Amino acid sequence: MAEFEQPERRPRALALLGPTAIGKSALAYALAEELPITVISVDSAQIYRRMDIGTGKPSAEEQARVPHRLIDLREPWESYSAAEFVSDAMAEIAQAHRDGRLPVLVGGTHLYFRALARGLSPLPAADPALRTRLAEELAERGAEEIHQRLRTLDPLAAERIHPNDPQRLLRALEVIELSGKRLSEQQNQRPDGGLPLLACALLPDDRHQLHQRIAQRLDAMLAAGFLAEVEALAADPRNHDDSPAMRSVGYRQLLAHLNGEWDLAEARDRAIYATRQLAKRQLTWLRKEPAVETLPSAAALARLHQLAARIPIEAGPD
Repeated sequence: MAEFEQPERRPRALALLGPTAIGKSALAYALAEELPITVISVDSAQIYRRMDIGTGKPSAEEQARVPHRLIDLREPWESYSAAEFVSDAMAEIAQAHRDGRLPVLVGGTHLYFRALARGLSPLPAADPALRTRLAEELAERGAEEIHQRLRTLDPLAAERIHPNDPQRLLRALEVIELSGKRLSEQQNQRPDGGLPLLACALLPDDRHQLHQRIAQRLDAMLAAGFLAEVEALAADPRNHDDSPAMRSVGYRQLLAHLNGEWDLAEARDRAIYATRQLAKRQLTWLRKEPAVETLPSAAALARLHQLAARIPIEAGPD
């Protein structure tokens, strides 16, 4: 972390990462008992309104006790990009400093974290007219044919993008048409900039224990009305099954149940399995990320407090 010793690279925020259900929010709230902090969500599902139970969104009481930012930004049928996250997060970090509070980024969407910490690859801006044309072609020809087009043009991007992910599918084709270059090629270019952060992660000592926490959390969500939440979202004609919000883990499986594909017990089991797979991917990334410090399980709060002390609160211009 020597890079942060240079004045121009002093860390601007603390990032608390970790797999889903590991207890990141609880640790952040414990830190809030000792320091004035602002929690900035790094969660691609909590940005959506009316998706409260299944995303583990902070309750009204928790939001009253600790300021939270970057939640409830979009309707479930609207898109939200990593570039938008970077812009919004930087604004909220600056505001936290002006308020004399420590900005603490909390979440598990590593695409957002990487974009903020390392900068974004230079990609062309969206073209509304081109996006409309591509969306019309998708509606006319179907996801499989359009995905096959991407597979021909950019096999690496096609491997990462599911045919039923229209936002990313159309964006990949849009980038190719606008730039004449593959999306995968441009994403592999070294991005410029990035915000200096102190990043740490909660990791499980016991994978089985994490799996138990995942199952217990889902059962608690179901008891709190998760299924009714998904049912209300599905009843809104502006939502569709393939929107990024409705494809979130848990929502996708319960939506399939409502569509008659599985009974509720099967949907629950599939949601637990999908959440475990998500946690596995998050752990794989975190363990390969040298810039992220693993917090000691027995003294996580104490170490978090030490890291927080290294971040000067600097009020910028209004």
